[in-house]
Amino acid sequence: MTYTISLITPEEKEDMAARYLPKARYEVKSEIYGCCIKLLSDDPAVRDTWQENFYSMSQNVRSHGRLFVFEDPACPADTVYYDPYSKTAFLLNIHYYGWIKSLALSCAGDILADEHDIFSVHGACIDIGGTGLCIVGLSGAGKTTQTYGLLSDPRTRIVADDWFFSRVYGPDILAYGSEKNFYIRQDLATIWKKFDGLVREGDYDAEGRAVANIRWVVGKGRLFPLNTVKNVVILKRDPADPELVRPLDPDAGQKLFATNSYFNPHLLVRDSRKTALRERFIADLLSRTKLWVVNTTGTPAETQGRIRSLTGIPQAV
Repeated sequence: MTYTISLITPEEKEDMAARYLPKARYEVKSEIYGCCIKLLSDDPAVRDTWQENFYSMSQNVRSHGRLFVFEDPACPADTVYYDPYSKTAFLLNIHYYGWIKSLALSCAGDILADEHDIFSVHGACIDIGGTGLCIVGLSGAGKTTQTYGLLSDPRTRIVADDWFFSRVYGPDILAYGSEKNFYIRQDLATIWKKFDGLVREGDYDAEGRAVANIRWVVGKGRLFPLNTVKNVVILKRDPADPELVRPLDPDAGQKLFATNSYFNPHLLVRDSRKTALRERFIADLLSRTKLWVVNTTGTPAETQGRIRSLTGIPQAV
């Protein structure tokens, strides 16, 4: 994570909006799990990728949150300003779309946590015969690789590959997806041949990623809107640790989530009030699920085998 987030006042937000609104060639309203998030930008590539990524929202719906995405030579690279009162973010000189979409999801998450007790999880969610598996981990641990490997079994369905929303319903933890299409890595097809040809070579961006409709490979019915989370896997990559799979109790898991900023580097507000809300949700999550840590220092196929053993998915042939 290399961008910086600074919180601003509503008055500062008004000044910045007045500066960038005249430059906004595109205004796109999108639905992110019931929230209307509006993109304002002058970059057609950002607009097009955003529209492929998120579901559209009626222009007659007032926006709940806003993202201004612009180049500004007067500002440092990779700078974010956020007004938590109006849920307005200014993303300046940010060229990586992955950060843009994550901050849009984080803005929606800020609204949902404050108003509806719905919380963000920066992780994947897979459905296995009606049972949900949540996969989280720090960047580079192999979360995306393992998520798409699990989809080679026809009984698995995907709720989200990178970010989902979740809430407590009595004894259950429900997970909800919100993205129309996923922002995938170019090397995915190198690891799992099934995804070869999903995106044309020239359609990847400078970061080697593209928004893709994975229904073309896995089938339309295997993108699932929600499920009940029963298992949580935390991925780590630590060659110095010989233990490849370790179960954790809820208290140890809570500490691991807190130590690693809930495995979410894109949280916009980190004050004591929001921390208390997140701590409460993680406690609810881990008290209702089984939790393991899986070390991904082996090959992707070896790690895949361990996750399948934990979750009851047949081993890949």
